[in-house]
Amino acid sequence: MFREWDDQFGGGLRRKAVIGQLSEVNELLRDSHPPEIKRRLTRTKALLAETAATMSWDSGRQSKAQQYYAMAVRAAKEADDPALCANAIAGMARQLLSLDHYGLAAGRESVERERAMDALELIRLAQDQFGHRITATTRAMLHTREAWAFGKLGRPTAFHRAGDRAHQALSESDPSADPYWINYFDAAELAGTLGGRLLEMARREPAFATAAAEQIDHAIQLRRPGRRRSAALDQLGMMEARLIEGEVEEACRIGETAVEAVGKTASDRVQKKLIKVYRATEQFVQVGRVAELRGQMKPLLLATA
Repeated sequence: MFREWDDQFGGGLRRKAVIGQLSEVNELLRDSHPPEIKRRLTRTKALLAETAATMSWDSGRQSKAQQYYAMAVRAAKEADDPALCANAIAGMARQLLSLDHYGLAAGRESVERERAMDALELIRLAQDQFGHRITATTRAMLHTREAWAFGKLGRPTAFHRAGDRAHQALSESDPSADPYWINYFDAAELAGTLGGRLLEMARREPAFATAAAEQIDHAIQLRRPGRRRSAALDQLGMMEARLIEGEVEEACRIGETAVEAVGKTASDRVQKKLIKVYRATEQFVQVGRVAELRGQMKPLLLATA
């Protein structure tokens, strides 16, 4: 249930409920239990800690997210749940890869590179330690994080190879063997993640914009209903890709849908993305439709100021 809330609305709405449940489980673990009961409680602690970490990250509480991810890794190891441990490590890597540095000038590129290298090391740790004990779907998710790191490092060939490995692993997946918490990772999530990374690369090299738009469009077509945060990120990403391509009218058409989607979420990630896209429209402000769209975006930006 908590994961569904997070998927639908973002981490800003239900985080306190998850933390409350986590506190209750911690209280239970202070008592003596038979080994199997203790293992199950510890696994529940890992699940709740990972969910709290993701919600904290998504609502902008980065230091809290780091603490909860570390708690999730420790609990998953204690419960001997390799997939859950790999997932928590992947979450730590994703946080490193997605931290924004607005206002940071000197040293920004070197900081982002260091974080990408750290994230890549985390993913390789998860792959080396748990790759033979996790399902194909979980392996596919790890490969997308690997691709993300390579994209940040400006290594497009390695990015595409990791993306191919993710596609191959997902094609081998058996949903009946997967833990329930990985069911969010499907073809839409894979396409959206790779499309978002191509978009990051397109900001440095515009030639990647078309491939980014193709992947993001694929994600939009495949998204399951109710994934409001993902839908907002997809639409904003598609709008930015079209702007980079110079397709301003098409970008504005998509932007109107994106603004509506943003208004239905409480996600710090979505807000950061909206800020980025808003800034990308500045060079087209003399175009009437762009100015109108910026006017629609501004109240959403002011709401989080």
